[in-house]
Amino acid sequence: MTSLPEIAARLQGYDPDDLDVATAQRFLSALVSAPEETETLALSQALDRVLAHDLISPINVPAHDNSAMDGYAFAGGALQPGQALKLRIAGRAHAGATWERALAPGECLRIMTGAVMPPGLDTVVPQELVTLADDGHVEIAPDLLQPGANRRHCGEDLRQGAVALARGERLTPAALGLLASLGLAQVQVFRRLRVAYFSTGDEIQSPGEAPRAAAVYDSNRYTICALLRRLGVEVIEGPPVGDDPALLEAALRRAAGEADAVITSGGVSTGDADHLRPLLQRLGEVIFWRIAMRPGRPLAVGRLGSGHRPAILFGLPGNPVAAMVAFIALVQPALQQMMGRRAQPQPLLQAVSGETLRKRPGRTEYQRGIVSTGTDGRLQVRTTGNQGSGVLSSMVQANGLIVLHHDQATVQAGQAVDVLMFDGAI
Repeated sequence: MTSLPEIAARLQGYDPDDLDVATAQRFLSALVSAPEETETLALSQALDRVLAHDLISPINVPAHDNSAMDGYAFAGGALQPGQALKLRIAGRAHAGATWERALAPGECLRIMTGAVMPPGLDTVVPQELVTLADDGHVEIAPDLLQPGANRRHCGEDLRQGAVALARGERLTPAALGLLASLGLAQVQVFRRLRVAYFSTGDEIQSPGEAPRAAAVYDSNRYTICALLRRLGVEVIEGPPVGDDPALLEAALRRAAGEADAVITSGGVSTGDADHLRPLLQRLGEVIFWRIAMRPGRPLAVGRLGSGHRPAILFGLPGNPVAAMVAFIALVQPALQQMMGRRAQPQPLLQAVSGETLRKRPGRTEYQRGIVSTGTDGRLQVRTTGNQGSGVLSSMVQANGLIVLHHDQATVQAGQAVDVLMFDGAI
């Protein structure tokens, strides 16, 4: 098992007291790995699960040359430049049936979409482009199409023996349809990842409890657990834990014994009541990150316990927006890798800023934004206003995060910026 310092030593620009977002993402990518256990599921139960091995196509798709549309099939060699072509209709070919008899020169076959192309026929003229004669013939106008038109070739989608889906592929509705098109009823996937979560702090109380002085309701539990469920992991929720080192240690030990990853919120700063870092140093292995990002600067990452596969710990900040942003930017990609998905950058789109966005180089900023389409048809974005890390209502108003990168300075109105859209990210 590679140690955290060994991983850190391989990363250029590593500074545990001022880690940039890109380096933090590379660190996490090197730290985590997919589960070893797999299970076999029916396709109907496998939505959003992760494929555990390369899946080889057992057949050609399509299995035969077939017609791409309703029309008339014939031998394309009969087409002559500048000349009309008249053909006698010899019969009909429907999808799901085969036409065995070879056609004589000057004959064609009425054919339906998906029907197997009979021997010797390689071209289909759409039904709306022919002239039907009363004597059972069709006429094709000169220079209307080329030989081989409107024919789907055997194996043009997938060749037998080719990789249909690669290990680490998330099984989307399209991917499940592809597997079904190969005649497969089951698929082997990585087992579901188990993630434990609990909030920390004496000030935390659960919704439904009577308000008490100086307390705040536990919103992070609901936002982070909802984000986890969107990922498709098995969520193990624990009750809030106060600022008591003994209680926190017991909660961490219990969570590490139940889960592949443990996520906490709060208690990762440097205050007198922030006990997470010293506990992690005693219970496992930790590097405490002060990440050069806003919001979400304090973040603890480490391993809990020992043995073959210790649990990975993500200690999120306590402020509600900071916790969500740190999860989206850093924790979520790491968890996706732990689920078995291939590492890949988060997709960003570009939009024109509708206002000046003040920023200093040296940190990555995530501002809550509202993306819309301007009168010129281009995407535009504006902020939700107050960008305080406790303004959770701004995450409701926003449909994405404006990403102002580490080396970027102030953005003027009218300049393009990157946006990480919530739809697809969360």
